[in-house]
Amino acid sequence: MTANELRSKYIEFFKSKNHVEISGQSLIPENDPSVLFTTAGMHPLVPYLLGEKHPAGTRLTDYQKCIRTGDIDEVGDPSHLTCFEMLGNWSLGDYFKKESIGFSYEFLTSPKWLGLDPRKISVTVFAGDDNAPRDEEAATYWKENGMPEDKIAYLPASDNWWAAGPTGPCGPDTEIFYWVGEGLPPAGSNKGTDSENWMEIWNNVFMQYNRVDEKTLVPLPKKNVDTGMGLERTNCILQGKTSVYLTEVFQPIIVKIEELSSYKYGTDAEKDRSVRIIADHSRSAVFILGDQKGVSPSNVGAGYVLRRLIRRAVRHGMKLGIEKNFLAEIAQAVIENFKCAYPELEQNKEKIFTELSAEENKFRDTLRKGEAEFQKLLPNLMKNPKKEISGKIAFRLYDTFGFPLELTQELGAENGFTVDVEGFKEAERKHQEASKTQDAGAAKGGLAEQSDTTTKYHTATHLLQQALVNVLGDKVAQKGSNITNERMRFDFTFDRPMTKDEIQKVEDIVNEQIKKDLPVTMEVMPLEKAKAEGARALFTNKYGEDVKVYTIGEKDNWFSKEVCGGPHVQHTAQIGEFKIQKEQSSSAGVRRIRAVISGGLPLEK
Repeated sequence: MTANELRSKYIEFFKSKNHVEISGQSLIPENDPSVLFTTAGMHPLVPYLLGEKHPAGTRLTDYQKCIRTGDIDEVGDPSHLTCFEMLGNWSLGDYFKKESIGFSYEFLTSPKWLGLDPRKISVTVFAGDDNAPRDEEAATYWKENGMPEDKIAYLPASDNWWAAGPTGPCGPDTEIFYWVGEGLPPAGSNKGTDSENWMEIWNNVFMQYNRVDEKTLVPLPKKNVDTGMGLERTNCILQGKTSVYLTEVFQPIIVKIEELSSYKYGTDAEKDRSVRIIADHSRSAVFILGDQKGVSPSNVGAGYVLRRLIRRAVRHGMKLGIEKNFLAEIAQAVIENFKCAYPELEQNKEKIFTELSAEENKFRDTLRKGEAEFQKLLPNLMKNPKKEISGKIAFRLYDTFGFPLELTQELGAENGFTVDVEGFKEAERKHQEASKTQDAGAAKGGLAEQSDTTTKYHTATHLLQQALVNVLGDKVAQKGSNITNERMRFDFTFDRPMTKDEIQKVEDIVNEQIKKDLPVTMEVMPLEKAKAEGARALFTNKYGEDVKVYTIGEKDNWFSKEVCGGPHVQHTAQIGEFKIQKEQSSSAGVRRIRAVISGGLPLEK
């Protein structure tokens, strides 16, 4: 079974269980400042897991591209990935543990679906603690589906408990593992007794409680299920491969790397690692650049992660002897392999090629400048009797000039120096802590901070976008937003800095609409109808899919109309005074506005 077939079968199965297929969304979370990227399939479902009604109903399924940046440095082994796909299904106050476990087991083991060997499947459930009881309910349903007692491991909250944060929705989960050892698993073998030979493929989260404080859990009146299956890992198991890089997900990319480097994958361990890094990082970069919101390489946030991925891939290309720009050629193989599932890659291919080539050129120039900077440092370094380059200096060359540690070591060795690698790692660790992307716990998802203030900011972005169009013209299109309780950031396409007069006009228009106290209404309708009525739609949803359309103003005389998941105020006077603090460049052809709001009427509950 190929990845495309697995993706299709998963959706087909859950449709047969009365789930509605919904569109996967952007890699850049709409209003979650806690992460730079969509790290799990549940991210776009956050408003609905918190109580919003989804236009497609209470049973949903999709496939979602994800990026996790917490272990970039570990990528290169046979299993770690930066970019991956999650197959997901959700129950929003509909079914719960019994049906969820039954669906998962049927899909995995039924000959009609995946037909995996039940003897090679084991599960984990929550063992219980002082706050919540052992999840005997989940264990019972597993047994009813034929799971032997010795294949059920009862593990602590660190393994089998999901929480939105210190307070809020939380609950036990059950994780599903497949045997990757030799032959059949011996009696008594499960994740708890033999963790190395069991690979996790699916996680079912049961949002069962509301955490009031550290010691108080209250049952939720409306319980949700959020599940996620890793496409690449499951595909690897179905094909009997020992590595995800040996499946058709990565093989066309690796073949292109072999062609460019004249190196045959599988003949040298260290070079194989470089091939895997190039394959993963180039695929990740293509998915980020080709996304609906289109991040570009930069020195901050998601753009910094993208830059790091590209430059690490180029560095490992050099290790394989590739001296020319090569990522655009690899990108073509990625696009060809994934354009059916993700048509936006084909639509944005010219941007992808241009950005990759430009960043490669910048990096090669950076390496030249870094080498020149090293030469400037040499006279002072020569005075060091230890003949050692400090970790602090090595990290400054890396952080300021993008100069890789390996090159500092190479240049140092040529001049009789060693490098304090541990000191470098310590400096890097401190830097990472300071600019932490908060991927911790991302494997089980995280709910964005939502409050009355962030709700007000969210509606304000709609007013801002329409005001920008009114002042700057139809070339303006949203490229992303980021909202916290303190401020909003809004990125939009525009090819020059705004003038002071333009900024003031935009601010005045937004405040004018707020003072008018316009109604904010929501309708559910097919995407095509929404577009026909003039609604802005940032994402490429599936044809015929029902969407929520928020209108600001009267039905026949509206100011703004957008396809959006919410949440929103009920009328604009609730927003308060709107003030633009800064307008600046975000990336090539993209501007960024930072704004704040103050005051406003309370939201109606």
